[in-house]
Amino acid sequence: MMRLPKVNHRLSFLSLPPFSLPSLTTSVRTHGHLRTHHSKRFKSISTMPCRLGNLVPLNSIAAENVVSRSNASVSSTSTTEEEEALACKYQLPPPEIKDIVDAPPLPALSLSPQKDKILFLKRRSLPPLAELARPEEKLAGLRIDGKCNTKSRMSFYTGIGIHQLMPDGTLGPEKEVHGYPDGAKINFVTWSLDGRHLAFSIRVFEEDNSSSKLRVWVANMETGQARPLFQSPDVYLNAVFDNFVWVDNSSLLVCTIPSSRGDPPKKPSVPSGPKIQSNEQKNVVQVRTFQDLLKDEYDEDLFDYYTTSQIVLASLDGTAKEVGPPAVYTSMDPSPDQNYLLISSIHRPYSFIVPRGRFPKKVEVWTTDGKFVRELCDLPLAEDIPIATSSVRKGKRAINWRADKPSTLYWAETQDGGDAKVEVSPRDIVYTQPAEPLEGEQPEILHKLDLRYGGIYWCDDSLALVYESWYKTRRTRTWVISPGSKDASPRILFDRSSEDVYSDPGSPMLRRTPAGTYVIAKIKKENDEGTYVLLKGSGATPEGNIPFLDLFDINTGSKERIWESDKERYYETVVALMLDYEEGDLLLDRLQILTSKESKTENRQYFIQKWPEKKACQITNFPHPYPQLASLQKEMIRYQRKDGVQLTATLYLPPGYDSSKDGPLPCLVWSYPGEFKSKDAAGQVRGSPNKFAGIGSTSALLWLARRFAILSGPTIPIIGEGDEEANDRYVEQLVASVEAAVEEVIQRGVAHPNKIAVGGHSYGAFMTANLLAHAPHLFCCGIARSGAYNRTLTPFGFQHEDRTLWEATTTYVEMSPFMSANKIKKPILLIHGEEDNNSGTLNMQSDRFFNALKGHGALCRLVILPFESHGYAARESIMHVLWETDRWLQKHCVQNPTDASAELDACKDEVSKGVRDSDNQAVVASGGGGPELADFEHEGFYSLPR
Repeated sequence: MMRLPKVNHRLSFLSLPPFSLPSLTTSVRTHGHLRTHHSKRFKSISTMPCRLGNLVPLNSIAAENVVSRSNASVSSTSTTEEEEALACKYQLPPPEIKDIVDAPPLPALSLSPQKDKILFLKRRSLPPLAELARPEEKLAGLRIDGKCNTKSRMSFYTGIGIHQLMPDGTLGPEKEVHGYPDGAKINFVTWSLDGRHLAFSIRVFEEDNSSSKLRVWVANMETGQARPLFQSPDVYLNAVFDNFVWVDNSSLLVCTIPSSRGDPPKKPSVPSGPKIQSNEQKNVVQVRTFQDLLKDEYDEDLFDYYTTSQIVLASLDGTAKEVGPPAVYTSMDPSPDQNYLLISSIHRPYSFIVPRGRFPKKVEVWTTDGKFVRELCDLPLAEDIPIATSSVRKGKRAINWRADKPSTLYWAETQDGGDAKVEVSPRDIVYTQPAEPLEGEQPEILHKLDLRYGGIYWCDDSLALVYESWYKTRRTRTWVISPGSKDASPRILFDRSSEDVYSDPGSPMLRRTPAGTYVIAKIKKENDEGTYVLLKGSGATPEGNIPFLDLFDINTGSKERIWESDKERYYETVVALMLDYEEGDLLLDRLQILTSKESKTENRQYFIQKWPEKKACQITNFPHPYPQLASLQKEMIRYQRKDGVQLTATLYLPPGYDSSKDGPLPCLVWSYPGEFKSKDAAGQVRGSPNKFAGIGSTSALLWLARRFAILSGPTIPIIGEGDEEANDRYVEQLVASVEAAVEEVIQRGVAHPNKIAVGGHSYGAFMTANLLAHAPHLFCCGIARSGAYNRTLTPFGFQHEDRTLWEATTTYVEMSPFMSANKIKKPILLIHGEEDNNSGTLNMQSDRFFNALKGHGALCRLVILPFESHGYAARESIMHVLWETDRWLQKHCVQNPTDASAELDACKDEVSKGVRDSDNQAVVASGGGGPELADFEHEGFYSLPR
């Protein structure tokens, strides 16, 4: 589960397919801001010596003119090629791959609050390594750029274009936001409530770095003219946590660097004493392998230095007023009526074993001008949150303003001490209370839940939807409540398995209120007094996803499908409601929605559809990002595992490929396992065969340009039904799933049986190493990026594993490919970021695994990328990763001389007999191809079901 996004956001953002973003850039919408950043590490460039034939570290050469170009195919085994492979220089992949990665990215889009304008937020291509090499501080799970006083490695926008949405549905000519310095880096773009102004941050890097801190600018949306918000040039933004938010149409609340702050604290040349940690009280404290933690008192002082902010209330007329004392503020949320502020901060005592999300946390209510009203809670340090999934912090959590009320708060409180293993009813209680309650007025119980609270969609006093879920059973429930009526009993609207995507009814569409919050949109039908809402869903079916929009009667449960995606050729989705800012219920006959439309070979475009005729008007015309692959072939294929579980994968073939004429191709299988509680759910089809083939900068699909067949995302369900733990049969199910996938592509005649490679990132790298150890007959080589290979190094859980190493020793040991390094005989390429900050995948994992492989004479190669984190960001790094991967595939897959037919026959015999090695045991998996389980899953923030 993931952090619950606030539904009272003040910005609409339209995301483009994966190709349009640098592959390892995240875009996050928080408090109405568009935040784009890379979670990577900075440090000064250092040159490391090479050890030829062993580990090959790469010199940190950041300039394009020192990149050694190697466009020739590595099908040649010449001395020159081998010398290049061992040289400590960044390389470029073949031009057919490089040109795709270097293609200019498409802009991000943002709708104005009144849906009358669209911003085109322009982006650059991959950043140079020099940007990643900027110094940074690792503090409390954060990586901070001290020069900018913000999180490290933020990407940015290079320009903002304004397009008017014309009455006929087309876009008017572009008007550029102007007035800011040339070369400025733009971040945190957010609309004012009335859509007349835009606020954003600007940073400009001078040669002496004197102007690298962020300043807040505002732009007039009619003229495009931008200017600084503050009259003084010495007011800088502190963007380590929250940054700024519109309070009303003419003023913003801004986290600034305190004007009284001096130079950073200096590290003592001699420590004041030893580093001591103690547990003399015998507390049970189990934590995951968090990285970048505070180490000593100096780190604590440095953390305070960079994270302490002074909140300032600034007006567009130039006036500014400090609000409250300086503190480590983590969020500031104005109430919908603009009279109050919900202020969160963290404070000492800090911890050396958990990140900042578990530090003592205080939540207060202030008036907008900074007058203290009351303290809602002051939560103590939380080092002892249980590792079991669905465990949360004790005390008040998920404190927010009601989106449908002027200034009413709500929150959840656990009744099980935050421990998911404790059986209690109710498990969570949701409370509500005015910002300033009357003397003696206690919080009102809004709803009691037996599962873990998952969020609320508000509408009005007669309607709200409350979500609860429980990971262990995958159960999710949606309740209908009437917040303003004590006599109306809550009732369950939906009760289902979160894994059962076929039964997903969708989620309610939201409309914007005049206060800038978002509530459930009520729909009115002519001559009908029913209470209708719109449910938007992905529409999973055995034929693939067919997104839909249903008109749903809350009272009767009846529904009418009023819109559905094209089923044959296109993949369409509902993006947003238009005209949602109008007062009163929305009329069905005047409904307008923004949709997207794409196909296997056609880029995503946006359309406006109007009722009752439902005529679609196209408003964008983005070009194909890589026309050289415009005619690639894509098919969603289905096959079956030996235990009867239905599996799917997406098969991509190069443009113009004909199996009858061209014969089988070398094939790259790229995947990431997922964990399930039932075979039926595991076998359900997810995704769509008609989606556009977006290609990120490190995507396996790049090798279509090298005439590979690509089997993308073959489902690898690891199933633990009932009380069974999925991890205890991980290897068995992993091998069975991939055997079925490999047999399918061979039987289709598109993949050469002895030229099939396997690869993956993070947990996919773990998968790759296990497959080469336990199913060497299937693959000729493997590529494993940023993985963890020894689970004894993550002893207090990983992914969704709730047991510790001491509770499941056999599972931890036998599932680790490190323990089977002696069995890996096929070539394996290991790649890892030197500064990996992901929980569980510290680069020591690859280093130790490489040494174990080398100690058994395995054909292996380890590439450590300077300055890179869990994902790779710099152009030099990414291009070299592609060069390494292409070289590995050409040498060990395309040129593979081994006749694998005998091995394949032996494999089939083995499958039919049900023979397995004694060590075919276990591991875990999380779905979705994401990173290791993050700490925020234990902080009480969950995704609303979709």
